[in-house]
Amino acid sequence: MEKQRIYRYTWGFLFLFAGVAAGLILNVCMGSVRIPVEEVWRILTGKGGEMVSARILLDIRMPRTIAAILLGGALALAGYLLQTFFHNPIAGPFVLGISSGAKMAVALVMVVLMGHSVRVTSADMILSAFLGALLSMGFVLLVSRRMAGMSQLVISGVMIGYICSAITELIVTFAEDSDIVNLHNWAQGSFSGITWEQTELIAAVILVTFLITFSLSKPLGAYQLGESYAQNMGVNIRALRIWLVLLSSILSACIVSFAGPISFVGIATPHLVKRLFGSSRPLLMIPACFLGGSVFCLFCDLLARNLFAPTELNISTVTAIFGAPVVLWVMAKQRKDRGL
Repeated sequence: MEKQRIYRYTWGFLFLFAGVAAGLILNVCMGSVRIPVEEVWRILTGKGGEMVSARILLDIRMPRTIAAILLGGALALAGYLLQTFFHNPIAGPFVLGISSGAKMAVALVMVVLMGHSVRVTSADMILSAFLGALLSMGFVLLVSRRMAGMSQLVISGVMIGYICSAITELIVTFAEDSDIVNLHNWAQGSFSGITWEQTELIAAVILVTFLITFSLSKPLGAYQLGESYAQNMGVNIRALRIWLVLLSSILSACIVSFAGPISFVGIATPHLVKRLFGSSRPLLMIPACFLGGSVFCLFCDLLARNLFAPTELNISTVTAIFGAPVVLWVMAKQRKDRGL
């Protein structure tokens, strides 16, 4: 039995790594300008290649693809942390309104600072999004204490999201025309326009957050078995909850700052990964969810860019098409398990 589990885990990780590798290759090669794999290799190794292809590959596609890997993984990991925190299978940054809170804060900073000709840095964007995500998370926590049912918590999160979105629209009303264009494009969700400088910052923030999250694997495993059990195992429940709030907010903030709000990845991916591995152990789920989110976003971004080229779809449009059925399946499964 133990050998079968190890075999399944090994093949699960190999499948996810192969998916990331395939998604990376397809994303850098395919687009309005096709670049053969051989030419990609020559450009990356400095052995030649056309100048136009090199600029497209190095300045546009590579940073965008790496950002999709990092941000997709972060989004799935944030969803897993929130589902663990609330013991709720359909909790996620988008559903609970946390992404909307981060979006509201970023829109406010962009409009106010840009309106006064103040340069907005990537660090400013992350910090403002983090504060907005924490604000929304605070409201969700307050509501969760009074809401016993899963459906009530989800409805409350959706309402918080609507409130934040309404405030964002109000902010946009008083923005300059040039700022409105930037806000509109960003608010739709896209990995387009991400630079190497931004990718380096994304990588630094997400790497540190991932390592801290992975170090919490053991207390998270105990927490999944119940708070009483975790306390008996010596887990500081209050400290663990604070860490879960902070880590999920940082991940959500990083995603919204650079790619805008992206729906359903954080909810759907953890369930698909659990199905693949047949386990919910944090030691497996944390890296597996990250890889699964990367694969999900790589292939959704590939479709968004190429399906109706040269017109590019919003990434949230594609993720919703594939992610929403998973959410419906989870809800139906929960109803069946309860015998309703």
